[in-house]
Amino acid sequence: MATWRLVSMILFWQVAASIIYYSVFAATPFFRDEFQLSGFAVGLVVTSLTLGYAVFLLPLGAMTDRFGERRTLTVGILGLSVGALLVTVAWSYPALLLAAFLLGSLYGTAMPGTNKAIFDNVAAGRQNLAMGIKQVGVTAGSGISALLVTWIAGILFWQAGFITAAIFGLLAAVLFFGFYRDGGGSGAASYPDFGGLARNKPYRSLTIAGFFLGAGLFTTTGYTILFIDESIGATVAYGGVVLALLQVSGSVGRVLTGWLSDVLPGEPRKSIGAILLIQTIAGVILFVVVAFSDTVLTATAALIGLGFFVLGFTGVYYSCMATLVGPDEMGSATGGGQLSLTSGALVAPPAFGYLADIYGYQASWLLLAGFGCLAIGFIIYVIRTEPPVTRTAAAVE
Repeated sequence: MATWRLVSMILFWQVAASIIYYSVFAATPFFRDEFQLSGFAVGLVVTSLTLGYAVFLLPLGAMTDRFGERRTLTVGILGLSVGALLVTVAWSYPALLLAAFLLGSLYGTAMPGTNKAIFDNVAAGRQNLAMGIKQVGVTAGSGISALLVTWIAGILFWQAGFITAAIFGLLAAVLFFGFYRDGGGSGAASYPDFGGLARNKPYRSLTIAGFFLGAGLFTTTGYTILFIDESIGATVAYGGVVLALLQVSGSVGRVLTGWLSDVLPGEPRKSIGAILLIQTIAGVILFVVVAFSDTVLTATAALIGLGFFVLGFTGVYYSCMATLVGPDEMGSATGGGQLSLTSGALVAPPAFGYLADIYGYQASWLLLAGFGCLAIGFIIYVIRTEPPVTRTAAAVE
């Protein structure tokens, strides 16, 4: 399969999967009203979603190695569609948490499957750009879901957005299975060697930074609409537009930084790490700006800026990771790195919601700024520390 045809198919799958997964984030105001939830309880819905993702991420990665990404990604998008339908029939708050957990678990096919496709089939020198383009599927899907869920809810009812996303997911499953081709799997499942990776100091530091970066990413996505509605005083529909614009900005950030990672001169670990460092510093500044925003215009501008830097870092995060580990460790490293990002999303949203309930949104956004400050220190360590490998995944031709 030609390189860019493959990237296009992976991008299409990622958009469809992300529309379904991120519909949960866009629907938080409707969950709040439907089940009479506090900010903390809304955060637990996001935690349940990401917990399902985290628990099944590594087993599904092993299944991807065994059966190939064509099969696992097809099963994944089918499962996501079923999960979306389960959300619409949740009759209580515990049922909603369970449906969110099941939906999140099937999204665990995304990162192992799409990353395997990129690193196995795209030549060095174009992998970072391909990764950035693929990651646009996440922000594009999230942006579409923000408009889809809030727009349809204003016309029909909030469940209609999930039903529409599920139908699109079923169609995507048929098209992807029919047109995508891979080399198949290895025939044997294997699990990541975290012992060896744990001894790699810069990799370990990057994954710790990933915990704090993931906390900011997923919490920003989950609470943007509620913040716009409850703190700024705009409508839920306008909040959906802001979230969509935030995702568009994140898409631009992912593509631009992916291109920069390929073309900047110098040692890749230092140049790519510097891009990630700049993104993180800018994110901290904008979190503070959002915290003190009291007008619609200021909040909207700051959140769109956050999209570029906070939602736009994931491609660079994995590109930086490829400069720290050997080519035979990249699959394991990806699993560990994504688990770290997701772990941040397990604890930050409820903490953010709790602070918003007790002290207001200003304290919540400053919490995310504090997380970003911690990430800065670990990223600097990555830039300054040589990895314990002679040949990295980024150097593979």
